[in-house]
Amino acid sequence: MGDLQLVLSDPKTRTAKKIEVKGNLSSVLIGRKIGEIIDGSSLGLGNIKFKITGGTDKSGIPHVPDIEGPVKKYVLLAGPPGFRPKREGEKKRKLVRGNTIADDTYQVNAVIVEGEIKDAKV
Repeated sequence: MGDLQLVLSDPKTRTAKKIEVKGNLSSVLIGRKIGEIIDGSSLGLGNIKFKITGGTDKSGIPHVPDIEGPVKKYVLLAGPPGFRPKREGEKKRKLVRGNTIADDTYQVNAVIVEGEIKDAKV
């Protein structure tokens, strides 16, 4: 199991905190999908619940919620996530990852649904 970075955003205070998830604790996140709600106590974050909103792999390739599994695919995108068009109607074929967090995932983005961020070291 590799190390992950968990970026937790708090919509109440409009702040984000980066937490390093090391070793066996990363297995709590591996296999989870974008949109799942996870209990923070399983990662030692206290009494919070957070929802996975996305992530990137070690190469910076974004996770897209529309593609099932931990796969890499070239897909035609017309908007975010994964592509921000400069002109109206612009489309582009881009390499993206599926909606499942795997060993190749480097960063997981999440938003807090219940509770508050405490100073936690994982």
